[in-house]
Amino acid sequence: MSENLTIDDTATRWSSPDRGGMPLLVLLHGYGADEHDLFGLVPYLPEGIAVASVAAPLAPPWPMPGRSWYPIEGLDGRSSAAVTLAAESFLRWLDTAATEAPSIALLGFSQGAAVSLQALRLAPERFGAVVALSGYASPGELPNDDALEELRPPVFWGRGTHDDVIPPALIDHTAQWLPTHSELSGRVYTGLTHSISEEELIDVHRFLTKWLDGVAAS
Repeated sequence: MSENLTIDDTATRWSSPDRGGMPLLVLLHGYGADEHDLFGLVPYLPEGIAVASVAAPLAPPWPMPGRSWYPIEGLDGRSSAAVTLAAESFLRWLDTAATEAPSIALLGFSQGAAVSLQALRLAPERFGAVVALSGYASPGELPNDDALEELRPPVFWGRGTHDDVIPPALIDHTAQWLPTHSELSGRVYTGLTHSISEEELIDVHRFLTKWLDGVAAS
């Protein structure tokens, strides 16, 4: 897997062209989706934020459509190193795309959730909050994990009882890792599969509103 992943900024969808000085929420989609997939969540999000939905840097194997952040099959399938490469490519994109945002939050689904949490681990000081939906934290240690334990940024982790996509071992690891590295708000939704429900979106709205209140007070 190439170590020079690049996000195509021309594919990024923005909620508004006028976003100077606004808090920024970045949406990171799942495997086989694209920058359009999570953009439909914008009406369910709090007002007063700029929203960017990015396209992952890889094309999954044919015939899978859309984009991917890292392979889920083969020798690199779900490897922590591959997730890190994807998160590094996202941070490079952020270096140029979000220079004016007073605070940045991430909302990732599935693969996008794993990359969001990995980006938080690589650069804990850059993010005000992370929403991880139907995803996981990658195993292994990163150099800034100790700093993350000190900062304990707010993280919302939502998943369904009927989600059979993420391996149980990764769910178990995440359930142990997140409480020690974040101010965790977690909820398991009865009957939910590998998807996002309206009930979950209400909780996400509440979580992000709290983040925005903190930005306004700072």
